[in-house]
Amino acid sequence: MAGTRAAIRYAKALLSLALDNKKAGEVNTDMLHIADTLRSNPDLQNVVLSPVVNTQDKKAILEQVFKNADSLTIQLFNVLQINNRIQILGNIAGAYSNLYDEHIGVEKVTVTTAVALTPELQAKVLKKVKELTPKQVVIENVIDESVIGGFVLRVGDVEYNASVSNQLNKLKRQLTLN
Repeated sequence: MAGTRAAIRYAKALLSLALDNKKAGEVNTDMLHIADTLRSNPDLQNVVLSPVVNTQDKKAILEQVFKNADSLTIQLFNVLQINNRIQILGNIAGAYSNLYDEHIGVEKVTVTTAVALTPELQAKVLKKVKELTPKQVVIENVIDESVIGGFVLRVGDVEYNASVSNQLNKLKRQLTLN
């Protein structure tokens, strides 16, 4: 929890600095790339999280892996190294992207389904979500076979659960109460 709060503070500071330097978009591209690289590369993630690897080595590795990153991103690596906080880089990257999206008025919508959404169904979901929020919408499809069928729609803090598994759980609760 403390790491998450710290990550949000670093992300807010980085966004403020990036906005002042008119580089918020470039830094967001870096943060998306960092989050994706850490998520898809367990070895790099293990190095960043390892208490055994010293922070100077972590910073050198990050600078090598992300050598085309913006100067503000490289400055973030330096600050994290000095403050011994490199292990929260992935959290900072995610928090920055969320803050950036909020700043530009983009709402992330998560649709959890048992199978991938077809383009037609995604268009229908997008049309329905635009009725719920005036913001620009980006749909993320999460595939989770445990929903069995139907979908779970999450717009901000609001969740609409129209999954088969949810209906089965409701039925199970009703039967056990009677």
